[in-house]
Amino acid sequence: MPLTIEQRKLVTDLLNGIIVATKNVIPIRHKIGQPALTGESLFLTFGVLIGVTGDMKGKLIVSSKDLNVFYSIAKEMFGTTLDSEMLPSFSGELGNMIAGSLATHIDQQGIQTDITHPTILEGNTKVSGFKQAFQVPVTFEVIGTLTIYLLLD
Repeated sequence: MPLTIEQRKLVTDLLNGIIVATKNVIPIRHKIGQPALTGESLFLTFGVLIGVTGDMKGKLIVSSKDLNVFYSIAKEMFGTTLDSEMLPSFSGELGNMIAGSLATHIDQQGIQTDITHPTILEGNTKVSGFKQAFQVPVTFEVIGTLTIYLLLD
């Protein structure tokens, strides 16, 4: 089903907000790729899911196929190496910071949202049941790629 003009503007504001939020939260030099539509299902190995309610209903997922991306971001942000028990906690907080920054940014555009607590996705995970999904790849030199998904219900 094609998006209305209002829905397209909302999606554009949300995708721009993801870019701004990522730049605000992760103080590591990176390159943000072009946002793109994804398929009907996502297949993930590790990530964090945050629900979004309000004017936009859906989910935000911060994911990487390589756990070392999350470990490396944590080391760069906090100057210490995490053990495997702390990785889910850090990843949840990273997702929370990105989603919170996104919510703050889009509030300035007049879009009201609220976010849920983070849910950690570990192992081979299939995510489906959304109407549309967009992905935004964020590539960090030497570290790897983090993909941020915006799922619309």
